[in-house]
Amino acid sequence: MNEPRRISASVVVAGGGPVGLALAVTLGKAGLSCVLVERQLEPSVIPRGQNLTARSLEHFHYWDCADELRAARLLPPGFPIGGITAYQSLASEYWYAPAGRETVADFYYQRNERLPQYLTESVLRNRVSGLGPVTVLFGWSAASVRQDSDGVRVTARQDPGAASCEIEADYLVGCDGAHSQVREQAGIASEGADFDQRMILAVFRSRELHEHLERFPLRTTYRVLHPELNGYWWFFGRVDPAETWFFHAPVHKDATAASLDAHALIERAAGFAVACDFQHVGFWDLRIDIADRYRQGRVFLAGDAAHSHPPYGAHGLNTGLEDAVNLGWKLAAVLHGWGGPGLLDSYTRERRPVFAGTGEVITEGIAQDRAFLERYSPQRDRGEFELAWRGRTSGEVAPPWYEPHYEGSPIVWGPTGSACGVRGRHSFEARAGHHLAPVALSSGANVFERLAGGFTLVALGADQEAAMAFQAAAVDLGVRCKSSRHA
Repeated sequence: MNEPRRISASVVVAGGGPVGLALAVTLGKAGLSCVLVERQLEPSVIPRGQNLTARSLEHFHYWDCADELRAARLLPPGFPIGGITAYQSLASEYWYAPAGRETVADFYYQRNERLPQYLTESVLRNRVSGLGPVTVLFGWSAASVRQDSDGVRVTARQDPGAASCEIEADYLVGCDGAHSQVREQAGIASEGADFDQRMILAVFRSRELHEHLERFPLRTTYRVLHPELNGYWWFFGRVDPAETWFFHAPVHKDATAASLDAHALIERAAGFAVACDFQHVGFWDLRIDIADRYRQGRVFLAGDAAHSHPPYGAHGLNTGLEDAVNLGWKLAAVLHGWGGPGLLDSYTRERRPVFAGTGEVITEGIAQDRAFLERYSPQRDRGEFELAWRGRTSGEVAPPWYEPHYEGSPIVWGPTGSACGVRGRHSFEARAGHHLAPVALSSGANVFERLAGGFTLVALGADQEAAMAFQAAAVDLGVRCKSSRHA
């Protein structure tokens, strides 16, 4: 019997979806040895997680692959990213095209993007392949996890086959999805809201659907509110410009691909006959789940392993990418010797409230839609319904006040009594714990063009002696800190 292969690294990342890949890129760029273990040899071609926010694109910019990501999209440049909301069906006279994330676009250095998750993964896989410190094991699974005060040991097994690999590292991060084995083996419990609702996900090709929807302004998603749906949606989304679609809908809890007429359901939601060439029909349960904590000793959770929710508002993938960036720089700080023991604890204290708040936004949205459909009906009172319908255009799942921040973090010098969360405001004023807006400097450069790969001391108009002392202290600690004292 062959001896198992042995690898030593600073960090093991279990799970090589977009979140695990993003974490590996973050660690690799920081010069840390990292082993990425991923069961799938190739990304799944089911088009999940398509919307990437402007904040996520800022991360791709610093991962040096934003251009590659945009080149991988299926939609042409400038294709409007946004939604249509209709009542009862897509053939309804009642519909609106609400403002989307473009309303806050100027607060970010990059523009948002839309492409299937498997293409995003492909871009990140290519980026990881160019990072020397990262070892990638595609086709392998993390079978067992052990930890003590000195480090972690992961036994990985090749799928299929009997080959095994023993990996020793300082830390392990579970990015292995909603049914995380890392979370289970670390003994981290999770809880959440179970809506007791089964959903269908169908992927199909239909040029006819695109042609029927030409009566609307061009958009990427189309949702239908119907009184029978209890506040849930019939939801259509584009995969490519004109032919490939995905469709989510609530179904009976015992529904199967054999028992459910997916074509008839799509035609009912559309409100017209439409030919469909199905590529995939699957089911999922509508629930919100969050880990009690994101850390247990030397084991961390990120992405769906730490939290999962329905695909409402395109928060899931983007929230996971934020996890990767937040945890990545903190692991790098500790492993490079300048981060203190409390730094890693701040990961849970910053990221968990953001997801908890996002879950509340989704739950509140479902309840509001349910209440609207119960209260208003054009059959009962057309005038009252039309007045209320006109008032809905600002009530979407990505409201302008959705602004994740870390004001209440123990490592942020934020206002007294503040808390981390998602409810805030977009501002061009620099505020502790909030996103930095891409303002133009007096030199004509954008402030983002002056930011370094590590930390940047921005001291415009500040006392030069104080700025130099701050930078000297950073050097003494081994902190990568670039100074930008001139506009």
